[in-house]
Amino acid sequence: MRVVVADDAMLTREGIVHLLTDAGIDVVAQTDDAEGLLREVRRCEPDVVVVDIKMPPTHTDEGLVAAERIRDEHPDVAVLVLSQYLEPSYAMRLLEGHPEKVGYLLKERVFSAAVLVDALRRVCDGETVVDPTIVSRLFGRHRANDPLTTLSPREHEVLAVLSFLRR
Repeated sequence: MRVVVADDAMLTREGIVHLLTDAGIDVVAQTDDAEGLLREVRRCEPDVVVVDIKMPPTHTDEGLVAAERIRDEHPDVAVLVLSQYLEPSYAMRLLEGHPEKVGYLLKERVFSAAVLVDALRRVCDGETVVDPTIVSRLFGRHRANDPLTTLSPREHEVLAVLSFLRR
């Protein structure tokens, strides 16, 4: 697996690179900004990129914008987005266009090599990986007009069986 790592925080970037190389992952490039990430993806043709959402110059969503561009322009490249903050709207934005080969994890989870490598392998295999904290936040919100509230108990049973069969 060939990986490009993009994070403007040098210690975080170096830590991720160290975890990956110790696990036998080939880190082919690293960069500290979104433009550099896009350049390295074109140059190195990696299997997957690891990118922080907040990057220079504004530290808002440059990493997320770069991830969306990579998904549009290089659909074979998997993307694992990292965030220090719980931002479910960013996760939804990332998943809307191309929900396959993409992941969104909180940084606190990736300082375990096993979790990081597992997430990278899964997104490379075409799966979607979303941090459990974000999933619980997304599904914990109730919509004003939640269509599930109108289902009968039997309809809920059928839905549960269908969800189980999809696995």
